[in-house]
Amino acid sequence: MKIQNTNHGEMGTFLVLWITQSFSELGSAMTSFALIIWLYGQSGSALSTALLSVCSYAPYILLSIFAGALSDTWNKKTTMLVCDSLAALGTVVLLILLETGQLQPWHLYVINALNGTMNTVQQPASEVAITLITPRKYYQKISGLKAFSNALVTVLTPMLATALLTLVNLQAVIFVDLLTFLTAFFTLLFLIRIPEHDQEEKNKTHSVLQSAREGIDYLRQHQGILDLILFLAAINLTASIYNAALPAMFLSRSGAGKTVFGLVTMCTGLATLLGSLVASLLPEPKSRVRTIWMALFFSMSTENFFLAFGKTTPLWCTGAILGWLAIPVMSTNLEALMRLYIPVEMQGRVYAARNTLQFFTIPVGYLLGGFLVDKVFEPFAATQTSNQLFLLAFGSGKGSGAAFLFAVIGFIGVVTCLVFRKDRHIWKLEEDHISL
Repeated sequence: MKIQNTNHGEMGTFLVLWITQSFSELGSAMTSFALIIWLYGQSGSALSTALLSVCSYAPYILLSIFAGALSDTWNKKTTMLVCDSLAALGTVVLLILLETGQLQPWHLYVINALNGTMNTVQQPASEVAITLITPRKYYQKISGLKAFSNALVTVLTPMLATALLTLVNLQAVIFVDLLTFLTAFFTLLFLIRIPEHDQEEKNKTHSVLQSAREGIDYLRQHQGILDLILFLAAINLTASIYNAALPAMFLSRSGAGKTVFGLVTMCTGLATLLGSLVASLLPEPKSRVRTIWMALFFSMSTENFFLAFGKTTPLWCTGAILGWLAIPVMSTNLEALMRLYIPVEMQGRVYAARNTLQFFTIPVGYLLGGFLVDKVFEPFAATQTSNQLFLLAFGSGKGSGAAFLFAVIGFIGVVTCLVFRKDRHIWKLEEDHISL
């Protein structure tokens, strides 16, 4: 029997889909986390682990606009099921290679590229599906719940993945991933009904290029939304450099290691979890734009500096908490703003165009971060053995160069926020918000 919304449970379909998909996301995140540890142990290179994320995000840049156009014409449920199945097939191949002792780094890059491609197609279909199964009055609530589940995944991932790696092996992590996939797949297949929007038949008469162009044209005609997306793209550049440098600092630094890496990651999740609970309970703000900007400014002006200048686990964890506490408030208001502004029949195309513009800086940042750690900041730090000021600020040995990089990107993040604060098109959204 398919689950449908009723007057007494208008969010019923969303809740079932959200819980099972979040369960599957946990399994996938555990595998990704475990593979970072495995690959860094094999190579000792920040660039090699950064390439995992580059391969995942590159399809967003190359295919997102076309994927969104297709998602507006394809059946949403079928699209989600097919994409999940092909991604799971890649995980099965990974398990076979690992069991036979043939797993190489390049295999991981190919599999991540496959997963990234499937996510590129699935993500706009999933976003539109959520819009279709959820009444408008719950948009902020579902944004908060999604932020909550993302945070919970971040909390549980390092704890569960590290435990399985230590007590069993990498294969056990992958088995859990496949189990969570099967749970989400069969729930979506048999229990969830996703209605199709009336506009879908009209969209089917459009070519892919025409539909993709419409998504771009929509953003051109709404300068405030476009500038907000470009602001987030600039933030994503800084954040992805951070993500590339983080494993290198903690997995190589004296007094840290994979346990501390997992602990800091878990604190990130705990902060996001708390922030998402707050976001789901907060009333609608007077200005979503102001809320988004303030949350990002607070994040950029805290965490990177704690990681850069901190020498102990409590300080690193404090930085992680401060840096991520306000992010769910930012993301829930951003998501609600997008859903309210963009017509549902255009959302697949516009979300896909947004993905290309907002996320193109992520693979660039990962490549740049890995290169800077391996080729610039760590070699530079190795020459500073007699520089007492440098040693006092960032410490010595491997990992101190990554700490120095955190200080640099901290300043870049703050400056980015201050520059975009002067963008009048973004702040005009504050006036438009009143009419939404």
